[in-house]
Amino acid sequence: MTQKIAFQGCHGAYHEQAALEVYPNAQTLPCETFEETFDAAQNNEADMAIIATDNTLAGRVADVHRLLPQSGLHIIGETFLPIHHALIGLKGATIEGLTDVHSHVHALPQCSKIIQELKLKKHVRADTAGSAQDVLKMNDPSQAAIASKLAAEIYGLEVLKADIEDVSHNTTRFIFLSKEAYVPEYDKNKTYITSFLFEVRNIPAALFKSLSGFATNGINMVKLESYVDEKLQAAQFYADVMGHPEERSLQLAMEELGFFAKDVLLMGTYEAHEFRSK
Repeated sequence: MTQKIAFQGCHGAYHEQAALEVYPNAQTLPCETFEETFDAAQNNEADMAIIATDNTLAGRVADVHRLLPQSGLHIIGETFLPIHHALIGLKGATIEGLTDVHSHVHALPQCSKIIQELKLKKHVRADTAGSAQDVLKMNDPSQAAIASKLAAEIYGLEVLKADIEDVSHNTTRFIFLSKEAYVPEYDKNKTYITSFLFEVRNIPAALFKSLSGFATNGINMVKLESYVDEKLQAAQFYADVMGHPEERSLQLAMEELGFFAKDVLLMGTYEAHEFRSK
């Protein structure tokens, strides 16, 4: 059965590229916003959604972390995609003839060196693949987009220069979300990530006490983020830890978390991507 995966952006977006690297035979469903992407998985328009959560240069994706706690979806996997930007334009366009460049608000500063070198005027667009689509519509050889090679292929554009990112370690983490929970069977030879949300009780040192059980039980916490409430206080936390619920050490750590935290919500357990071991 072919998987249908919802993603934010137009065809050719990095979301779509990441999805197809993991599920090469999947059918992809482009969505205009992150909200629509979540909705597609919630309403069974898609089997799952792929969402970018973090980038090594830009940090966390704010909209996603706002939507994730209330989504009702489960994390069933992760992948990491090295981001290789390309400068693309119309067929027959030349680098020397470019005057303007269009791309996502995060992609433009990630390619600042070539933009400065070519003295291009920057234009912020909704997403990278959409900027490629815009360049095609403008039909002007002086206009270029910063997007993926996949976007260039899809929209019949030309890669004027590949790998134009300022640094080589530009990598984005994506998670796969599903309406149905799926916990892989424990295999001691594999590494797992367990993700969860929790609130701390209103007592002194509540966060410290909530998390101390992970340290004493040898559980590596690889991510901890706070969500503020209307009073700008950290009311909720999101965490990723290394471990599987069948491991006794994680069970003990989660039991201790329960003593000092409330509303603990398991978001999912899934195999850690090989990128984490590099």
